[in-house]
Amino acid sequence: MGKGMASKIIKIMPCLDMKEGRVVKGIHFVDLKDAGDPVENAEFYQREGADELAMLDIAATLENRKTRLEWVRNVSSVINIPLTVGGGISSLEDIDLVLKAGAQKVSMNSAAVRDPNIVEKAARRFGSETITVAVDAKRNKAMPSGFELVVSGGTKPMGQDAVTWAKRCQELGAGVILPTSMDGDGTKSGYDLEFTKAISEVVQIPVVASGGAGTLEHFYEGATRGGATILLAASVFHYRILRVREVKEYLRERGLLVHLA
Repeated sequence: MGKGMASKIIKIMPCLDMKEGRVVKGIHFVDLKDAGDPVENAEFYQREGADELAMLDIAATLENRKTRLEWVRNVSSVINIPLTVGGGISSLEDIDLVLKAGAQKVSMNSAAVRDPNIVEKAARRFGSETITVAVDAKRNKAMPSGFELVVSGGTKPMGQDAVTWAKRCQELGAGVILPTSMDGDGTKSGYDLEFTKAISEVVQIPVVASGGAGTLEHFYEGATRGGATILLAASVFHYRILRVREVKEYLRERGLLVHLA
C-alpha cells in the first residue's frame, strides 16, 4: 500500500460532465451520450453516500458562463457534500462567481498552465483547500517522468513534465491535484495507476484518481497502488454499473477507511 494508506479516509467522488445543461459521458472525451439531469444525479449521489461531487463543464466557453453558474446554483441547492466545479475557470473572478453560486472548490487546468501565478493568487485569496489543479497528461518517453503535460482536452502537448508541474502546483498553494491520463479516460479499463502514483509520490496534498474506473478492483487499486485518497468516477455510476455504497463497502472489506452513512 501507499504511504500510510490504511490510515487515510478514502473518499468517493462521482463526476458530472456537463454539456448544454445535461450530464454526458463519452470515451476519450468524444462520442458523448446523455446521462441525465444534473440536479437529479446530484441528489441521487448524495443519497447513495458520495463524499464529494465534481461538475465539469466540458464545453466551457465564455457564453456558457452564466449558464454554468445556474447549474452550480441548482446542484448546490440540493446537496450538502462539497462540490468541485471545473471547466473554463480562467480568472479570480470566475472562481469568485462559482464559489458564490454554491461550489466549495474549483478545478483549474489550462489557465493554471498558462499563468501559474493564478494558482498562487487564488490559493491566497480563497484558501488552498478551495483550489484543485487538474493535470492532464499523455505518455511521452522524452519526459523525465514519462508523462507530458497536455491542455485543451488533451489535444495540445505542452513540452513539459506533468509530474514536475503537479509538484509545482502544490508549491504554488493548490490544495488538491486531479491527474487524468488521456490514455485512459472513459474506457473503464482502470485508472492510470502509474501516472497517479507518480504524482501521489511527489506531493503531500490529496490526489484524485480519475479517468477509467470500471470495476470495484479499480477503485481499490486507485487508493492502494495509485496512492489517491479521492476516487473519481463517472460512467460506472451514471449507468448504475456500480453504486457508491457498493464501492465503499468493498473498500472497507479490503481494509480501507471509508465513511459509510
